Amino acid sequence: MTTSIRHIAKLAGTSVSSVSRVLNNSGYASPELRDRVEAAIRTLNYTPSKGARMLRGAPSRMIGLMLPSIEVPFFGILAHAIEQELFQQGYQTLICSTAENMDHEVRYISMLLAQRVDGVIVASAFGSTEHFGVLRDAHIPIIAIDRELSGIADDAVMADHEEGGRLMARHLIDLGHRAIAIVGAPAHSQPIQLRLQGITAEMAKDGIAPAIVAMAEEHSFAETYRLARELLASRPEVTAIIGTTDVSAIAAIHAVQDRGFSVPGDYSVVGFDDLPEAAYVFPRLTTVAQPIRDVGRQAARLLEALIDEHQTGDESRQGAIVKVPVTLIERDSTGRVRN
Repeated sequence: MTTSIRHIAKLAGTSVSSVSRVLNNSGYASPELRDRVEAAIRTLNYTPSKGARMLRGAPSRMIGLMLPSIEVPFFGILAHAIEQELFQQGYQTLICSTAENMDHEVRYISMLLAQRVDGVIVASAFGSTEHFGVLRDAHIPIIAIDRELSGIADDAVMADHEEGGRLMARHLIDLGHRAIAIVGAPAHSQPIQLRLQGITAEMAKDGIAPAIVAMAEEHSFAETYRLARELLASRPEVTAIIGTTDVSAIAAIHAVQDRGFSVPGDYSVVGFDDLPEAAYVFPRLTTVAQPIRDVGRQAARLLEALIDEHQTGDESRQGAIVKVPVTLIERDSTGRVRN
């Protein structure tokens, strides 16, 4: 015989409506009542029908997470932090890796709508946001992460990328470097652009500008390694390299060493992210640390609050852009300018 909520109510000694409140996490249910209902559910091995719950308009307890690529170590760590935080709060996460492809983003948006997700966390690869309008029009709470989503999401959680750029530049300038190259990817990324703004603004304080800015469209070790090799061959005056990410900086270290030079003896190299690999590469990478897991947890908690406001009809709160502080971690890949 198929178990129904009537059987649960009978075993728990309560009403069908009380069982429904516990199952749908809607309305008040005392801790004692919740314990009785959950014990009855376990005893009867009851699994609620997802389809039936969705037809009733109950929360799906599912969250969409849209990221440019989980192959990039930063986004893999970010996805894990968000998924774990949401799981602890009773949500399931649908992870959408868009491969920095607009068509993929559009198709994933349609899928998230069909799944009736309760909210979405988005790191879009593009400046254009029109295709996210269907989520906004469906009144689905949206949090932008690692970058802003202007016109779509009023709330965003991100590291202070511009300040991080300033920290990288200032560290090298204080070590006496003036011929500083920048290598990185992807060129269209909002966080990368903010880091570049910070770097150039800090260098301008000392009356200098980047010796060269070499940016690829694809964020990969191979692409940034190629760019680093090219700039080393064409710009012998360069004494320091800023990688806009740790992957870019590590690629630059390999390029320097493969050309028979040393880090930091011949070239200083600094990165951004503080991935675990930054402490494993030789020499260990000086980098700007952004608290990746903290950014993910804060975004998940902010989305949970937005969902609660949406479900209770209390949406008077103003949106907020949360910028998480960054710090410079000085290791072995930077040193005084060479003679």
